[in-house]
Amino acid sequence: MQLQVMNSPFNQEQVELLNRLLPTLTESQKVWLSGYLAATQAGSANVTAAPEAPVVEAVVPVNVKPVSKDVTILFGSQTGNAQGLANKAGKELESRGYKVTVSSMSDFKPNSLKKVENLLIVVSTHGEGDPPDNAISFHEFLHGKRAPKLDELRYSVLSLGDSSYEFFCHTGKEFDQRLEDLGGTRLYPRIDCDLDFDEPAAEWIAGVLAGLDEAQAAGTEPVQSQEAAAPASQALESAYSRTNPFKAEVLENLNLNGRGSNKETRHLELSLEGSGLTFEPGDALGVYPENDPELVDLILEAVKWDATEKVTVNNEEVTLKEALSSRVEIATLTKPVVEKAAQLNSNKDLQSLVSNRDSIKAYIDGRDLLDLIRDFGPWEVSAQDFAGVLRKMPVRLYSIASSLAANPEEVHLTIGAVRYETHGRKRKGVASTQVAERLQPGDTLPVYIQKNQNFRLPQNPDTPIIMVGPGTGVAPFRAFMQEREEIGAEGKSWMFFGDQHFVTDFLYQTEWQKWIKDGVLTRMDVAFSRDQDEKVYVQNRMQEHSKELFQWLEEGAVVYVCGDKNHMAKDVNNTLIDIIEKEGGLSREKAEAYLADMKQNKRYQRDVY
Repeated sequence: MQLQVMNSPFNQEQVELLNRLLPTLTESQKVWLSGYLAATQAGSANVTAAPEAPVVEAVVPVNVKPVSKDVTILFGSQTGNAQGLANKAGKELESRGYKVTVSSMSDFKPNSLKKVENLLIVVSTHGEGDPPDNAISFHEFLHGKRAPKLDELRYSVLSLGDSSYEFFCHTGKEFDQRLEDLGGTRLYPRIDCDLDFDEPAAEWIAGVLAGLDEAQAAGTEPVQSQEAAAPASQALESAYSRTNPFKAEVLENLNLNGRGSNKETRHLELSLEGSGLTFEPGDALGVYPENDPELVDLILEAVKWDATEKVTVNNEEVTLKEALSSRVEIATLTKPVVEKAAQLNSNKDLQSLVSNRDSIKAYIDGRDLLDLIRDFGPWEVSAQDFAGVLRKMPVRLYSIASSLAANPEEVHLTIGAVRYETHGRKRKGVASTQVAERLQPGDTLPVYIQKNQNFRLPQNPDTPIIMVGPGTGVAPFRAFMQEREEIGAEGKSWMFFGDQHFVTDFLYQTEWQKWIKDGVLTRMDVAFSRDQDEKVYVQNRMQEHSKELFQWLEEGAVVYVCGDKNHMAKDVNNTLIDIIEKEGGLSREKAEAYLADMKQNKRYQRDVY
């Protein structure tokens, strides 16, 4: 917009100055200038405005609106972390007087995006750089041709990920860039969080608040602080959380597999007595594990440091041995850890390694901290310097395998022990082998509840459900069955379970048989892959019963899938599309749309890992 002399109170020289200045201003600068002029005019009670300039709009030739206090927070979450942080941010903003709407991306109407002025996105990255299930449709809309121009939008992105994966925080980065491309202005720069996200998330929330407050200060609607009212809404919450875990006593620790099995699957029962922690079927339990003492000793031997030397890790002073035992990750290498370690060591091979993306990716696969120390030693640095490059011990999330209604003040888990050999050494899963080899009844385990609103039983107990959970994926469905038994749910239920051998690997077999007998479970189909020459999996059983399965879908059944994301979940997804295509007489494209619609309506839910 060009200012003209004939329709303004300015002379030719002033018009030329304004026309040179205005195109260089950002939207936030224009808003600030408008607010400043309005405040100056309002504060000058003894000054009479010239007749030819009665309104500020004539001074600034842009369409300036009052800065909105409405804030929309959208989350894309697979396990519940992003949702939890979105809710936390919402409470913080509400305490400062903002009107906040927190919504899953799948529940948000994309066409209303152009009406949003303040947008916060909290999103995780799933698998190899993919959006979580409840973010897929919004992600596709935003990156499609129907996405609107967002010149009036202020936004910020909090991205969650795992730096051990190549496409770290990829989905958050995509959202951040796309919103900028569509014309949005950042309230605060994107922050990418690793598994230890509490501190960076707090920094992001504080930064977003500062950005919003600054925009408000420049506008005409100051924010009224309501901080005193904030604690009241949190009064009923348990004192225990991710940052303050509860030490749950081990009540039972059993091996579910029979003699001769290739697997070891532990059934763990923990007491929540006195914690105030509650959960629903579908939630997960966060567990803070301890590293294998043997691996800790081998590392200390390799570096020749004093195990009792004090080091500061995560703002806490502990002995080096304690740090390696429970404070930092040593069983897995990530690209950032290797790159930081390379700054402490002039080894030419290590420098060459970190200079090549493909080389570092290949190196960290299957290796741990001991490999790094041995391969590129000696390390002529202090224990403190070396500890400073290590990643904080990541929490492990396990699908809860029990109903709180059926087992008050208890929580049950189903954990498969991970053991394998690579690069000439035997390896162990950190938490799983701690449970399998070192955790006894009477011991305690630091835990917290991870809510997962994306994996929930239907509100109507008469709704049919189909559950697909091979191996340890059976865990949440045991919780589902216990809950449905407690509430007397009458809706049909169908379980698909699979493992290697019927005799040794039918997890919770007697319980499933009892639920079938009592009518709590309508039907069950099993697939034991190694009991015949040709391997049979759960997706094969689904194909065998495709006609009836599609009929259940047409009746409104909700499908749940839990377990391995890399193979099983993809195969089951493709099988569902095959069944819908075949039995529904649809094209492949329409079958995919059918399943996408189920997902949008929360009739297709996945808890995959």
